[in-house]
Amino acid sequence: MKPAVEIYDTTLRDGSQGEGINFSALDKLRIAERLDTFGVHYIEGGWPGSNPKDMEFFKQAAKRKWKRARIAAFSMTRRKAMAVEHDDLMRQILEAETPVVTIVGKTWMLHVTEVLRAKPDENLAMIGDTVRYLKDHGKTLIYDAEHAFDGFKDDPDYALATWQAAEKAGADCVVLCDTNGGCLPSEIARIVAVAKGKLNARIGIHTHNDCGLGVANGIAAIEAGATHIQGTINGYGERTGNCSLTSVIPIVDFKMGLTGVPKKSLPKLKELSEFVDEIANVRHDPRQPWVGETAFAHKGGMHVHAIDRVSRSYEHIDPTAVGNHRRVLVSDMSGRTNILMKATELGFKLEPDAPETRAITAEVKRKESLGFEYEAAEGSLALLIQKSLAHRELPFTVDGYHVSIRSHGGSSICEATVKVRVGDRTAHTVAEGDGPVNALDGALRAALSGFFPALKNVQLTDYKVRILDGVAGTAAKTRVLITSTDGRRDWGTVGVSENIITASLQALVDSIEFVLMKK
Repeated sequence: MKPAVEIYDTTLRDGSQGEGINFSALDKLRIAERLDTFGVHYIEGGWPGSNPKDMEFFKQAAKRKWKRARIAAFSMTRRKAMAVEHDDLMRQILEAETPVVTIVGKTWMLHVTEVLRAKPDENLAMIGDTVRYLKDHGKTLIYDAEHAFDGFKDDPDYALATWQAAEKAGADCVVLCDTNGGCLPSEIARIVAVAKGKLNARIGIHTHNDCGLGVANGIAAIEAGATHIQGTINGYGERTGNCSLTSVIPIVDFKMGLTGVPKKSLPKLKELSEFVDEIANVRHDPRQPWVGETAFAHKGGMHVHAIDRVSRSYEHIDPTAVGNHRRVLVSDMSGRTNILMKATELGFKLEPDAPETRAITAEVKRKESLGFEYEAAEGSLALLIQKSLAHRELPFTVDGYHVSIRSHGGSSICEATVKVRVGDRTAHTVAEGDGPVNALDGALRAALSGFFPALKNVQLTDYKVRILDGVAGTAAKTRVLITSTDGRRDWGTVGVSENIITASLQALVDSIEFVLMKK
């Protein structure tokens, strides 16, 4: 089925222009293969000739068979006062051997006269010559009208003339670009509607997120008649980024009822988002719409009570439709329903009106008032619930510990000693580490591994510290959140104390107790 909206991904070019984003040629190929499997229609690989990585990408891409996507190479119109067939830009883009070519040209008279230093008619000729030349070489031609909206607002007749020059020369799609990211959705819709009425070619939209309206402007363009939208996975891009396809793709399908990517791909959207973040070595944004960890997280007691009865009362879509999941958070804002739902998620069964449920809810609120936080410490929460229900003794006791830092050869060496008791047996171990917490973690696990072999696979993967009452200076209360893993699952635990080492030990002990509880 021909899509109602073509999805054009430019993560590999526009996305790589974002601060901190740097893809190797192999990275680009891996992302392109995943995008192809997911079902986007176009993948823009880069600008041939701009750097060796892009040329290597196109060389390798030409050897592959692509399932759904068509690979596009990006360049600009021929240079001023140069015949198109003599311009190295044209040679380089043809050498990329892509079925699709995207050419950017000037719309805004400001750019024509002040940047290009060209005459208006000369710019029109540059557009027409370039499009015609590449069409004569059998390419599908997408024309990106740079600064389309700024240009139209300054001089509508000339802006329209540039778009018509591209269409007349054979452009398959004329893409209007909000290059500065400064337009409002109402402006986008009005100007796209004008273009739709004046052009026969397919109309596309390319937006930036400088006003936080990248996605809103893209959707406004589609509503006004655009049938091709460009963007990047996770909204990577220059300055504050480009239109985020991880929002556009589900909006097109679920909210607009239009065909975009294959429906069977939509439950893999979160997985795609995280994959691209991983390749880019970027921490996944938990607050991203649709695919972020908090996109379907509920904290307020009234909200949680409502979704327990009717999920759509506080969820605009089933989270699993985009590969996400519902999360119920527990905090001092929690009601009893939060505790019930979270307990179920953690494997416990509580009765709504049972004394234990009321006691657990009260204990959570009390501990949170002391500085504990259970949103990211589900391991500690599970222990709190289990101890309230089972009243069991701890599997081990820390009888004592000591942490020291000494200088040796110009560097610092951290050493921790831990004494633990399991039943009537004890173990006393020492370990060095990169820091006091790392040393304490090593000593504690070494002391307990002889009693509990499963702990040999446990590792600390993240460690965060927050000062809770900064006005107290160095005597301030400290909250430590740690994340641990056994290679199969991750869990978080929390500790709070005026002493950062004591807080760290609390979190480490909870982490180990959580493993033993699961075993």
